[in-house]
Amino acid sequence: MQPLSLFDEASSGTHQAAFERWLTDQRDAGALRQPSSIQVYRDMWSSFTAWCLGQSPTVTLASLDTGDLRAFQQARFGMKSADLSLSPRHALRLLRLIDRVLRHHAAATGARANTAAADWIAAQPHVRYAEAAHADPLPEFLSVSEARHLITFLSDARPRPTATGTRRDGQTALSWQQLRNRVAVALQLGAGLTPGDVRVLTLQAPTSQGGRARHRPWKIAVPGNGNSPARETPIAPWAGELLQHWLQVRAESKIAGDFLFPSTRTGKPWSKEAQYLAARQVFADAGLDVADGGSFRLRHTFALRQLRRGTDADQVARWLGIEVEAMGKYRRVVAGPEQVV
Repeated sequence: MQPLSLFDEASSGTHQAAFERWLTDQRDAGALRQPSSIQVYRDMWSSFTAWCLGQSPTVTLASLDTGDLRAFQQARFGMKSADLSLSPRHALRLLRLIDRVLRHHAAATGARANTAAADWIAAQPHVRYAEAAHADPLPEFLSVSEARHLITFLSDARPRPTATGTRRDGQTALSWQQLRNRVAVALQLGAGLTPGDVRVLTLQAPTSQGGRARHRPWKIAVPGNGNSPARETPIAPWAGELLQHWLQVRAESKIAGDFLFPSTRTGKPWSKEAQYLAARQVFADAGLDVADGGSFRLRHTFALRQLRRGTDADQVARWLGIEVEAMGKYRRVVAGPEQVV
C-alpha cells in the first residue's frame, strides 16, 4: 500500500505553477525587479499555499472563497512570520497578491476569475483603507480644469491648419527654447515622464510608425537607469502633435546633437536646474500656481488619468517605470471612474 502524501500533490503543483507564471510575467514586463520584493512575494504566497494545502478538504484556487480567506487571516493572528502579514496594511498587500495571481491564473487557463480576494478586501474597511493612514503623502496633481487649461495653453504653441489651407500660430512666435520648454512639459503631462526622463531622451526615442496619424509620435522609449528599467510609454495625441511640431522646428533650426531636448544649439545636455526653472516658467506663463508639487504634478496627473480611464494599475506602473506597489498612493486618490482630459 502506498503511503498517503501529506498534501494533494496536484493542488500543490497548481498553486505553485500559478504563482510562478504570474511572477515570470511580472519580471518580463519589468513590473518586479528588486530581489527583496520578489522574496517577500514568495514568502507571502508560500504561507498562503501551506495554509490551503493544510485544510481538509484542500482549498484549491477554484474553490477558495471569502470564508476561507477569513479563516486564513484569523489563523495568522498571534503568529510571527517572514511576510509580516499581521497588520491591516500587510493584510491588504497579501490579499492583493492573491487576487492578482488568481486573475492571472484564470486568464492563463481560460477559467472564470475567482474574485474571492477582491470581495474580501471590499468587505473589510479596516484593510481596504489601510494605506490611507500611511505616512506616504498623497501626490500633488492638477485638477481636471487645470489640466484642460494647461493643455490648451501648450497646444497653442503649434501652428494650426485653417479652412483656406494656410497655417496660423495661436500665439506670438516662440523661440526654439520656449517651444522646447512647452513640449517637455507636454510630455510630462501627456506621457507621464519625470524631469530626468525628459533630459535623457534622444531623437530615437519617439515612435510615429504604426500610429493613427501619419508622422505623429504615439509612444516614446525611455532609457533605463539605476532605479528603473528601459520602458515605453504612450503619448496623448495632443502631446504627440506638439512633439511632431518640435521635431520639425528642431530640424529646421539645425540644432546639433542627439538629445531630444538639448540646452543649446550645439546639442549640450539640459541641466537639472535649467529644466526645473523652465518648467516653472511654463506654469507661470500658463497662469498656474508653481508653488506646490512642481512639475511632478504632471506625471501624477497622467497616472491618475489612466487609472480613472480604467487602465490596469500594473500597466500604468510599467509605463511609469515603477513597482506596482508604488501605485498605492494613486489608488488612495482614485475613488472611481470619471471622465478626465
